[in-house]
Amino acid sequence: MSAGFSGEVVEFYAKYRRGYAQDVIGWLAEAFALADHGVVLDLGCGTGQLTVPLAARAHAVIGMDPEPDMLARAKDTAAGHGCTNITWLLGSDRDLPALAGLLGEHTLAAITMANSIHLLDYQRLFGAARPLLRPGGGIAVLANGTPLWRQDSAASGALRACLEQWFEVQLVSGCGTDQQSRREYAAALKATGYVEVRETVLIDREDVLDVEHVIGNLYSAIPARQLPPPQRRPAFEERIRQALPDGVFAERVRVSVLTGRVTLAGEVT
Repeated sequence: MSAGFSGEVVEFYAKYRRGYAQDVIGWLAEAFALADHGVVLDLGCGTGQLTVPLAARAHAVIGMDPEPDMLARAKDTAAGHGCTNITWLLGSDRDLPALAGLLGEHTLAAITMANSIHLLDYQRLFGAARPLLRPGGGIAVLANGTPLWRQDSAASGALRACLEQWFEVQLVSGCGTDQQSRREYAAALKATGYVEVRETVLIDREDVLDVEHVIGNLYSAIPARQLPPPQRRPAFEERIRQALPDGVFAERVRVSVLTGRVTLAGEVT
């Protein structure tokens, strides 16, 4: 189901969302033996920030997203990188049973997903994914840093207060990156028969963003219908600048991956 991340939001997403370090791509490639004729489904692929680099390490990759604009931008990015082993599909987690019918069972080495998971029925998703995965394959749920408005810092608190006042809403979601959500995902993986369920921290560092990148990142996280209209953006952006008086935002970048595998026999244990 579309969440409204379309139109100009797509360009903000492509420009201002953090990509994935090669260390992360390498870890996934080794963990799921992607060089061994591995086919990967990147579910909720967005503009292809994970899909495209994975293509260099896998036999083939499927990028699936419910937003046509996201897929169009992802296709352009892949073409610019000379990728020829990516198939782009318009769809969501609800289409996994049909995909199993198309590909056949036990085909995929891995199914990856990131922030999109907090918009999905993850328990149903994990169950529907199992028939698609080859023995030893599995799910990888990536947390590519915490949203700027949910970090443990004075600047993040000021930014959150500014956004809550502007949009008249309480911002409580960590978009699937918070510890409680990760525990719930892990429990759901175990409950649906995955084994070796564990969270691995791959990167933990500090980064500094200027105000332009903070604003662009925020615009990338707002559904198109809720974006401040162009005539109101100068006022919105001035509010953000006032919330960050030093002109920069120091953020903690913690990249982790929650994984669960199907057993070698393909049976629930």
